[in-house]
Amino acid sequence: MKKCFFKIIFIAFIVGFGMFACDDDPTKSKVSSVTINPSTANVERGKTHTFTAIVNASPNTSRAVFWSIVETDKNEKTTIDSKGLLTVSAAENLTTITLKATSTVDENRSGTATITISGDIIPTIGLTAAELVSNIKVGWNLGNTLDCTDVTWFGPNPTVSQLETAWGNPVTTKENINALKNAGFNAIRIPVSWAKCADANYNIRTDWMDRVKEIVNYAVDNDIYIILNTHHDEDIFKFRNVDMAKSEVAFKKIWEQIADAFKDYDEKLVFEAFNEPRTKGSSNEWSGGTAEERANLNTHYKIFVETVRASGGNNYKRILMINTYAASGEAVAMNDLKIPEDVVSEKIIVSYHAYAPYNFALNTNNAYNTWDKNSSADTSPITMPIDRAYNTFVSKGIPVIIGEFGAMNKDNIDVRAEWAEYYVSYAKSKGMPCFWWDNGVVSGSGEKFGLLDRRTNNFSFPAIVDALRRGAQ
Repeated sequence: MKKCFFKIIFIAFIVGFGMFACDDDPTKSKVSSVTINPSTANVERGKTHTFTAIVNASPNTSRAVFWSIVETDKNEKTTIDSKGLLTVSAAENLTTITLKATSTVDENRSGTATITISGDIIPTIGLTAAELVSNIKVGWNLGNTLDCTDVTWFGPNPTVSQLETAWGNPVTTKENINALKNAGFNAIRIPVSWAKCADANYNIRTDWMDRVKEIVNYAVDNDIYIILNTHHDEDIFKFRNVDMAKSEVAFKKIWEQIADAFKDYDEKLVFEAFNEPRTKGSSNEWSGGTAEERANLNTHYKIFVETVRASGGNNYKRILMINTYAASGEAVAMNDLKIPEDVVSEKIIVSYHAYAPYNFALNTNNAYNTWDKNSSADTSPITMPIDRAYNTFVSKGIPVIIGEFGAMNKDNIDVRAEWAEYYVSYAKSKGMPCFWWDNGVVSGSGEKFGLLDRRTNNFSFPAIVDALRRGAQ
């Protein structure tokens, strides 16, 4: 009885062990090899290519792989994702890499593919966009001046002076820009409307271009950073499918002329494609637009970059700035902005505008004139879009400028100064310099954003200027 009992136990142990061995991850021993298709490829620098991996196994069931790059050359920026999408860095000095796909059920089973990298390295020449942005302390907008529109009351051929002063500001002088530099502003944004001075074929008047250059030169003489844009030209630049063909022609023609006129200026002059690109009067005008409009805006940016780069002079390395739809801080506007491909690397800045909180800063129909830095209700309208821009762009190496901000005069100078310092300081903590919108207006019932009295070259609200400087430190 004892012997039989021992034999039964021993047989059961062997059978049990055999069953255990067979059931322990049965796929593991059945992967014979992993192959990558294609096994060799030529991928152009700055481009992407998708590879597939085949796990040869029995039974023939789908099995995942882990992708990696064998470092046969520098590949810090060249990556491959979990789906086999290889992205080759535009700037790295790569010549060859080896891809590796490893079966996740048998780490000893891998396949490799040899990839040759072709094409010229896309260079970073001169300042990068991030370097330029980091050099800006605080900026100022020459508002309601060269950007004046609705000038038909002057007749069919208004003078340059009329075009510049139509909205109540005096002719801009070099002393104006000197005063800005002396006050600590080291950057100026020069908004310009071009359609009002262009013929039916979008040829810009020579005297208008000469006047724009004259004002740009005032800034050049002060050795400050300059942003030059197209502003209030929504009548010729449009973003619905039905308008695209004509808009693309107008946009390319206008920027060909601007780029040619300023091609020999150095890198401190930045070209900004638009101001607040949008469909005027649409229901989505200020909420991020539609998918159609955002896609068409991205198409315009492709034209912008290609046109400037092809124009000669220093434009092959000029830093360029693009806006979200309507320069909005909304998530959909930021998320759908596509950074255009460029033949030179690290030369694109993103910009958005934010007058926040709205009732305090911008709403002319609301007398609300208080703001509390200890109230999240008052600070979150400032910090949320800044954080969003940081996460969407800055954290990924794409610098951001807040091209317009400000708070209107509501007989609340001390509160506005506190608000300005907080705003600029928080933006600076995220690497974003701010440009105050100065339209020259300090009284009346309109948008009162004036800081510099351009007739006397004194600042109407020096406490705000001081606050801007402190925030930018």
